[in-house]
Amino acid sequence: MINGKEAMVEEFVLHRIGTEGAPSILSDYSAVLQGLEEQEFLRKLFLKPFSTQAQTNEFTEQIASADNVLQGLCNKLEKGTDLVATSRAMAQHLIEVAEQHEVRTGDLFVARFHGVEMGGAHYDGVGLYKFDDKDVFLESRAEGDKLAMQLKRGLGGRKPDQALLVLFTPLAHTLFVIDDKPQTGFWQRDFIGLQPKKDHVNSTRNVLEMTKNFITEQLPQDYEIPKADQIDLLNRSVQYFKENTEFDRGHFAQQVFQTDAVMDSFQRFGDRFQEDRDVELQDNFAISADAVKKQARVFKSVLKLDKNFHIYIHGDRNKIEQGVDESGRKYYKIYYEQEL
Repeated sequence: MINGKEAMVEEFVLHRIGTEGAPSILSDYSAVLQGLEEQEFLRKLFLKPFSTQAQTNEFTEQIASADNVLQGLCNKLEKGTDLVATSRAMAQHLIEVAEQHEVRTGDLFVARFHGVEMGGAHYDGVGLYKFDDKDVFLESRAEGDKLAMQLKRGLGGRKPDQALLVLFTPLAHTLFVIDDKPQTGFWQRDFIGLQPKKDHVNSTRNVLEMTKNFITEQLPQDYEIPKADQIDLLNRSVQYFKENTEFDRGHFAQQVFQTDAVMDSFQRFGDRFQEDRDVELQDNFAISADAVKKQARVFKSVLKLDKNFHIYIHGDRNKIEQGVDESGRKYYKIYYEQEL
């Protein structure tokens, strides 16, 4: 979803966030690295961690009856205010929030971007990254006719412990989040203040998740359905999303479930899913190919038979038959045209 291969990291600021008595250090300058090698490294460090994110978010207007501090600061950056001063305010906000949680001391990077690609369009934005640990690496250098080596600590391939990418999309900013401890509420609830965005990305993700739960949890309760038929329904569901650019719930239900009784059960399950998860399932929306690619990974198409065999079902359900022989042994008969 996020493509940063052609983006520019315009400048970034590093602050030290101290906790549990450790001092905080707020920088009063920014770094600008415009070389090709430097930009490639910064894109890998700051943007690549978001390349697999498939959930979009937006700021919650208020946190605990107060205005959203981080949202206001991001609004200032969108208007072109100084990154150093604004990032210091962001760091101070993080320090105050961290006092309410058990948070480790770490480095906070705040970076300004130009030309980050999302959905075929390019946006400016800002990223915030908290690193609690550093990688250990071995540095070698030539000293005359000898080689010297030294162990050092730094950032390279390590992902941030918490991160936020804010893209300055029209109407409302689009947020992507990395959080290694989401259950604490420190990063997402108290520091950022966010909620899922009501867009086609989350609509795609929510409907696919609801459909998977319906097929694997509700259908077996309503009907005696063979495992192979369940897998076939999962495959047909994903195939619909891959072959169409627009989702229509009625058309989807007809194409996948076909019978009126199952379609009615699907509709009722969807209503309960919305209420239980506090999400809105739209009847029509543009399908997000990135969300389909991400969500399809959890649609299991493996038929497990005891501990002896795994059958992967990806295609025509009519080419596999289930039965029981005269001695009571269960079997599957598989038809195929050629070995590959």
